[in-house]
Amino acid sequence: MKNKENYLDKVPVRNEKFSWSEKDGNITLEIENTGILNRIFQKILNKPKISYVHLDETGSFVWPLIDGEKTIFEIGKEVEKRFGEESAPLYERLAKYFQILESYRFIKFI
Repeated sequence: MKNKENYLDKVPVRNEKFSWSEKDGNITLEIENTGILNRIFQKILNKPKISYVHLDETGSFVWPLIDGEKTIFEIGKEVEKRFGEESAPLYERLAKYFQILESYRFIKFI
């Protein structure tokens, strides 16, 4: 029987390809729109060269904790300390958040 890995034991690391900034506790990811299709859309439809993704309060708290060392479980403990009952159901929400970050290639797991 195969050993099933616990998702909460995964260690996320930010994709260094994306820049980010923090202002007043709010994190904004900066995504450069590259590639031939993006260049065409930029010229024809005046699409921006850089797109900005503004994280919400919880996401802005979590993003700096993604350091390539902490597991999702450990990050969850920090979220629980900061937000308390507001974060419930904590690990279900956190798992979904990390799945979304991974789907957009903002993070990967090591």
